[in-house]
Amino acid sequence: MMNIQVPTALLDGSVLALLAKEDTYGYIITKAMQDLLGVSESTMYPVLRRLKKDGYLETYDQPFEGRIRRYYRLTETGQEHLTEIKAAWGDFRQAINSLLEEK
Repeated sequence: MMNIQVPTALLDGSVLALLAKEDTYGYIITKAMQDLLGVSESTMYPVLRRLKKDGYLETYDQPFEGRIRRYYRLTETGQEHLTEIKAAWGDFRQAINSLLEEK
């Protein structure tokens, strides 16, 4: 994978898309984004806090092996934002593909 800075909208969309499938906790989200986009853990937790502050995510705590895990869940507002990101991504992908196509 190339070492490039991941645009905020792409990172946000990836996190929201992951959480649209199921609620999960921070470590799993961070690991998925590391594997997919090469994003570090130190980047991910501020992103999760911002998405929560913006109303796209909510959290709840669950006991696990004597500890508490904080789970993240997509809100209705988060689902609406994900729909907007998907539409914008489709337009962006088409534009980039047209530039990259061999003539």
